[in-house]
Amino acid sequence: MFKVTVEDSFDFRSTEYVELFTNSAATAFQHPIWLALLYEKIVRRGAATPLIIVVRDDASGKLAMVLPLVRSRYMRLKVVEFADMRVSDYVSPVTDEQTFSRILADGRTVAAIRKQLKPYDLLRIGKLGDRSLPLERLLGIDKRESMGMSAYSSKLEATFESWREHQLDRSYRKELDKKSRQLGRIGEARFECADNPDAIRTTFDALKLYRGKRFDGSDGPADLLQQPSYFEFYLAVATEGRSGFARTYTFWMNGKPIAGALGLAHRGSLLVILGGFDEAGYRKQSIGSLTFERIAADCIARGDHSLDFTIGDEPYKLIFGGRPSPMWQIFRAGSPLGYAAHLTVEKLPAAKALARRLFHASHGRPSAAAPMMAPSVTTDEAAGS
Repeated sequence: MFKVTVEDSFDFRSTEYVELFTNSAATAFQHPIWLALLYEKIVRRGAATPLIIVVRDDASGKLAMVLPLVRSRYMRLKVVEFADMRVSDYVSPVTDEQTFSRILADGRTVAAIRKQLKPYDLLRIGKLGDRSLPLERLLGIDKRESMGMSAYSSKLEATFESWREHQLDRSYRKELDKKSRQLGRIGEARFECADNPDAIRTTFDALKLYRGKRFDGSDGPADLLQQPSYFEFYLAVATEGRSGFARTYTFWMNGKPIAGALGLAHRGSLLVILGGFDEAGYRKQSIGSLTFERIAADCIARGDHSLDFTIGDEPYKLIFGGRPSPMWQIFRAGSPLGYAAHLTVEKLPAAKALARRLFHASHGRPSAAAPMMAPSVTTDEAAGS
């Protein structure tokens, strides 16, 4: 019924993949632009080895499903995982629900997919949404396990005023109004969604500077934008996707970017994945929170139905109306080494922290991705975190 192959040079910008993605249950992080640039800018520069499993209809040759995976090596441990690379917040097989059910019902196809995954010590896939396709069934895993964290999304309304009234506390609305007036007295403040490469580049240069100061690795994970491959990746996504998929927002003060954010637009939702602001210069004006307000207003004007803050339990997400949704992960050991590694790391928090440092140190990169820079959420003295 289906033919299974590994196509590690698969063209994610191809017409057949664009059609598959458009009709699939996949997320913004499997978008053609996102995956094409992820493999080009990060995976193929040595961070991992591509493992792209392609399933086609045996009779017609039509693309039925794509599993964008990678092979990674952490010291002696050989791991198969999703093409996440610490920049994707949601993972999903790229197919529709009906086709996925047909694949699951075809034992030969399932066996062929599982064969292509080998060899590995550990099969590890996280960042599965609460309602994502049951990838665990395809991979022969009994059940999902909680990641111990949630994703947050705020439901947007017909007007910005209505959303603001229902989602933001009254006292906080007044606080932000005061901050906005303060900002206006400082100079010429302007908020926009950048639509040209020069403005996008200027914004990203500023984000790199602001995030580098905030996430320097001394107290938590270091910022990925400081690494050339990751900076180039995010910038390329923002530039290539600027006609609809990616939105780069900038808060300008007298022609200088003082805050910025990158969001991915997908099926009426904007996923905010990267942000930063001039904490030293505009911390007292709650510039981060004002940026989120302006983003919400822009999304409502475009007709979006939700503002997705993605993974992470930062308090500011609740303040802006975010509602939690649990995230899940799956594991399958392929060797005694993999079983021991999974058992040790998952059962002992100290071992998990040590493994994270060792695993990423083996690739010469930071221990984890720095979070999106959170806005100030209280009074003048409150700092973003």
